[in-house]
Amino acid sequence: MTVPIGLSLMLEDAWREAALPLFERGDVDALEWSFDQAWRRPLPSWAAALLDHYAAADRLWGHGVTMSPGSVDAGDRHEAWLQRLQHELPQRRLRGVSEHFGFMVAGAIDLGAPLPLPDGPGARAVLRRNLARLAAVAGVPVGIENLALALCRDDAWQQGPMLADVLAHVDGYLVLDLHNLWCQLVNFELDPLATLQRYPLQRARCIHVSGGSWWGEARFRRDTHDDEIPEPVLALLQQAVPLCPALEVVVIERLGETLVGHPDALQRDLERVRARLGAA
Repeated sequence: MTVPIGLSLMLEDAWREAALPLFERGDVDALEWSFDQAWRRPLPSWAAALLDHYAAADRLWGHGVTMSPGSVDAGDRHEAWLQRLQHELPQRRLRGVSEHFGFMVAGAIDLGAPLPLPDGPGARAVLRRNLARLAAVAGVPVGIENLALALCRDDAWQQGPMLADVLAHVDGYLVLDLHNLWCQLVNFELDPLATLQRYPLQRARCIHVSGGSWWGEARFRRDTHDDEIPEPVLALLQQAVPLCPALEVVVIERLGETLVGHPDALQRDLERVRARLGAA
């Protein structure tokens, strides 16, 4: 069976222009939607039409970015976020709703991007509690995505077992982000297959692939979604797919504004992903 390939929907004109030929040819099997994007900016009519189309075909996946499920004291944020989600859900059918591992809020501090959680009973309890609240509101399967950042080598090594425990609590699914995983492999010199197999791959319903950037003289890899998919990530994809029996979709992520001047980048990535899936 061929694994469907999807795109993560972005609202910028450059993304629309790059993606339009792919939609017209029928090359995009599924769509992932970070629904809380539209809570901060108007939803263009062309994006609403795409969302309606893929929802009607049962090929629309929800992926939040601002809930902060690892935050222990973000009660106001969680309540407001879940209420907005509850209003969102009747509009379009979603195959699942996922969020990111990590935390964004600590007291009065809001960092705007998730930071990693060291493993421990307290961190696991917070994640289990907040994912259970998400599941109760969503009414569909809920998932969590592995994070590129880690505080140290041991934290990167423990992220897989930590997510396995948390997801088992809600019978949730893993969003296996292979560029995030590759960031940890190169930043902390981890063994690819051994690290991959520490994740609950039997729960991986969705795989993310993307590009990123290097930072500093030490060549620290960052998950910035601003470049084409590196060959090592595609090699990981080919290696991971046979290990994920529940896999339903592979999603390509690329920030819209980074496609300015690169209108063919999405098409190249889609063709390279399809070739690797065929080889897998």
